[in-house]
Amino acid sequence: MSAAGDLPAKRALWRRLGTLPLFSHYNRLVALVLGLNGAALLHGLNAGQWWTTSGVALETLAGLVLANLSMAILIRQQYIINLLFWLATRAPTSWPLAVRRSLAKVYHFGGLHSGAALAAIGWFAALLGSLSWHWMESLGGVSPALLWVNGGLLGVLLAVAIMAHPRIRARFHNGFERTHRFGGWTALVLFWASTLLFAQDQNPQSPLQEVLLASVPFWMLVGLTFSIALPWLRLRKVPVQLIRTSPHAVIARFGHVTPFPGSSNAISLNPLLEWHSFANIPTPGEAGFRLIISRAGDWTGEFIEQLPTHVWVKGITTAGVAHIETLFKSVVYIATGSGIGPVLPHLLARQVPIRLIWSTRSPRKTYGNELVAEILRAEPDALIWDTDLLGKPDLVQLAYDAVQTFGAEAVICISNQALTQRVVEEMEGRGIAAYGAIWDS
Repeated sequence: MSAAGDLPAKRALWRRLGTLPLFSHYNRLVALVLGLNGAALLHGLNAGQWWTTSGVALETLAGLVLANLSMAILIRQQYIINLLFWLATRAPTSWPLAVRRSLAKVYHFGGLHSGAALAAIGWFAALLGSLSWHWMESLGGVSPALLWVNGGLLGVLLAVAIMAHPRIRARFHNGFERTHRFGGWTALVLFWASTLLFAQDQNPQSPLQEVLLASVPFWMLVGLTFSIALPWLRLRKVPVQLIRTSPHAVIARFGHVTPFPGSSNAISLNPLLEWHSFANIPTPGEAGFRLIISRAGDWTGEFIEQLPTHVWVKGITTAGVAHIETLFKSVVYIATGSGIGPVLPHLLARQVPIRLIWSTRSPRKTYGNELVAEILRAEPDALIWDTDLLGKPDLVQLAYDAVQTFGAEAVICISNQALTQRVVEEMEGRGIAAYGAIWDS
């Protein structure tokens, strides 16, 4: 095996600018959405489209709010996510690697969500300011009730956005999840109230139902409401069989669905407060699937200790980052600890030649002899690194060595945030396609 000193230097900075976190595909999508909204603003200013004979073009501003809000919500809808992954992975491996490695960044779609949400808040602030001006100047079409509702709505949207800031989200993750969930529901109710009041204020001489039936924003809001409600309409409590392989981990077995490799499902013990997503492990030819749940915090620790007989599930089986493997002729997987869970279904499916490097503490003691034997049957050349015996490995060096010896086209890392980001950046800095979760949801 190559020594750590054999790791080649990174490419010149100008050649790897696109691989730096600041210029990630996620941030590029944020910039794209904000840029398009900026272009709309400039076009409206130049064409004089922001004013009417009676004041500010309130309906135009409201339409831009709703358009961005629709993007922010729909891009997180599970069916849309699965469609994006399906489209991206249609490319055959005969296509140029440069094209395929860009398509594999499909999981950065969250940039569209963030960019559209920020733009929606910006347009909504402009709308609220315009409504306030209309009311103060007695231009008509704006009631105090509309102002109060929209003021409260802007406050909710700002709270959700602030809690979603990466540093705040990382430090107060449960607070972020609950703010996003309950704040999102509150915002939806206020949007409905705002839509009804706006329609009534702008068309005081017409029956409200006639105005709504002819209103495009109204029907868009109906569609958004259905999209938000759909996962919850699939909420159910299902039995789970748990095998505690050690005080550190359990293997959960479900039989209510048979998902596809590279997918995940969210489970909960209290569906209103906390949800956790885990990679599904289907076995070819068998119904149902497994999850590997390791102790990583209060919730997982409680789960392992209590061994519940039933859990709540909702939503739709959703594609995850590892689903992109079919874009490549061969792949090196880097996994640590329970990160073996997202990798195992791909080992079993055998869709792509894989070289596995799994770093974990006492693998047989922690996850059981049966799981380790299953991995080795699927990938006899897997490197299983026992950190209790060998210490922590240099996964960057191991990943590079595996790419060179195996001839892999890409590296997929399933680990904690810091290590994933390091492996991806170090590989891409040396011209090797690399992928890993970006913790944007």
